[in-house]
Amino acid sequence: MSLLEGKKVIIIGDRDGIPAPAIAQCLDGTGAEVVFSSTECFV
Repeated sequence: MSLLEGKKVIIIGDRDGIPAPAIAQCLDGTGAEVVFSSTECFV
């Protein structure tokens, strides 16, 4: 059983750091549901 199993997750990635799709890919197989995913530019 995963710590994130059955949880809904919001992912905000950074354009110059770790983008949201990479974080979402890391969550594959944990049982978490990604409800929102976006990569932003923080200046």
